[in-house]
Amino acid sequence: MRTVYLLRSVTDATRRHVGSTDDLRRCLTDHNAGRAIATAAFRPWRVVVAVVFQDDARAVAFEHYLDSGTGAEFARRHFW
Repeated sequence: MRTVYLLRSVTDATRRHVGSTDDLRRCLTDHNAGRAIATAAFRPWRVVVAVVFQDDARAVAFEHYLDSGTGAEFARRHFW
């Protein structure tokens, strides 16, 4: 099982991050501890949405969709 997650910075609400993991709790801990270079400057982070997939391939496809122009717009309208 894989989770696609959307994070928002607590200190700067304009900063967002989309990713996927097999352990959301560990991943959020890593982001908030500064172990992820891309998100270290805007910590702490909070989970806005988490979607769990049984199929890893579908999770990766959904994450890539959210990173695309159309998917980013979808996320803006429905999640952020």
